[in-house]
Amino acid sequence: MASCRPAIDDTRRGYRVEVAQGGEQDCPIAAPGGGSRSPLETHPMTKRDVVRLALNHQRPPYVPWAFSFTLEAKEKLEKHYSTTDLDTVLHNHLVWAGNPAGSFVDLGADRFRDPFGVIWDRSVDKDIGMVTNPQLIEPTLSGYRFPDPTDGIFFDEVPSMLEARPDGFRVFPIGFSLYERAWTLRGMENLMMDFIENPAFVRGLLRAIADFNIAQVRHALTYDIDGVYFGDDWGQQQGLQMGAELWHEFIEPELVRMYAAVRSADRYVFIHSCGDVDELFDSLIADGVNCFNPFQPEVMDVATLIPRYRGRLAFHGGLSTQRTLPYGTAADVRTETRRLLGLGQSGGYILAPAHAVEGDVPLENMLAFIDEALAQPGFHAQGRT
Repeated sequence: MASCRPAIDDTRRGYRVEVAQGGEQDCPIAAPGGGSRSPLETHPMTKRDVVRLALNHQRPPYVPWAFSFTLEAKEKLEKHYSTTDLDTVLHNHLVWAGNPAGSFVDLGADRFRDPFGVIWDRSVDKDIGMVTNPQLIEPTLSGYRFPDPTDGIFFDEVPSMLEARPDGFRVFPIGFSLYERAWTLRGMENLMMDFIENPAFVRGLLRAIADFNIAQVRHALTYDIDGVYFGDDWGQQQGLQMGAELWHEFIEPELVRMYAAVRSADRYVFIHSCGDVDELFDSLIADGVNCFNPFQPEVMDVATLIPRYRGRLAFHGGLSTQRTLPYGTAADVRTETRRLLGLGQSGGYILAPAHAVEGDVPLENMLAFIDEALAQPGFHAQGRT
């Protein structure tokens, strides 16, 4: 007789989802009023369910994915698919529910002002830009006023985003969430010197930024979201920008506070940090992180880290954007994608390029990893095409 694996509880949605893998069969479910219900009478598994399985380090029916693209790469795909609705065409599993940077004001001449008063020059980098006017000229918060963390510029689009993709895993993103917000306000060189020369100011600045983020998290939790995605680049190609000692002393205490605001509500914590930061993984797990992105294979041993941290830390990313995607062949991309899908079969992994795909990536290479994700047998077994 085949073994029976238990159902997955989804108490927030009021039902449970059965998962059959290999020779295992679904266990009967207790039906309201007693008795049991056949697995055939249960709801089909949504993308939201599949991501939860992966994050909980349970074996999903297929490896979920979430792809993102810079403007130039996005335009190539929109032309290829003859639509601007790439999330639907690509079956992305994560729903970005919210505006991570709020509304930028177009000042003309490729200059944009963010809600924190910082002006960005996008004459070269069309997606993010370069800071041109740090707001904190001196090491003090005196006279500076943070924007309202619950302002509609951050949240007005959340309901429509959730409604447009009801079966996705809902994530509220907070970009430039701590260290990055600090250096955009103060200037990178100034902040680096402040760590040594003005430590009390740095602590106060990071505390104020964390307070802003926690207020945003609490407001985001009034919506039906599954997690919060914090973006904060600490790494470079080798090691941490500020070094491990300063990270632990200044940055980690505020991360603990921010992550606790999410975990205390039984939601998932995602963190994005580019660069060589795997020395922090054990600390991040202790601090409350569930999933790490972008998982750059140029600076991390992806094949070693996924099994090493299975059951403790999930990963989102891993497909090379510095080597394979821009410089490899479509066959190279397919090979690397299949290897990652194999590593993620037991859970703990969401497939993605290690960065938003850049415009120098050939269309055929983008289509190669997209096709491999969509071709997974378990994906089609869920009744999707």
